[in-house]
Amino acid sequence: MTVAPEVAQRRTLVRQLAQGGASNRAIAAQLKIGKDTVARDLAAEAPPVETVAQRLAHRAAHTDTAMSQLSAAAQAVEHAAPARTPTDDETARRWHAELCATAARLVALADEFTDYYPGATETGGAP
Repeated sequence: MTVAPEVAQRRTLVRQLAQGGASNRAIAAQLKIGKDTVARDLAAEAPPVETVAQRLAHRAAHTDTAMSQLSAAAQAVEHAAPARTPTDDETARRWHAELCATAARLVALADEFTDYYPGATETGGAP
């Protein structure tokens, strides 16, 4: 089905006005169309609904990216060697506190992961 250029242009304008915060009634009045037409135009522009499988795949991909970024950040901090970097006491205290807090959050995440995936996280008896 082909949408006439003027309909496509109107739908684009309706979407822009709606994104700007205008109500359906205000959009209808401004464009001299019915509010039901505005609702149909907005529905026609709505993104397709994701399936559960698609949402899970998207979340897994996002998590995989975050894990890669975490690894890269850890390597960068390791390479920076903050414990062996000359600095003032206040900065050293802040770096130490940030490392300890981050390590605690990561241990909590690892423990949670172990709860959800015990078979995938077995360490052969070692903690």
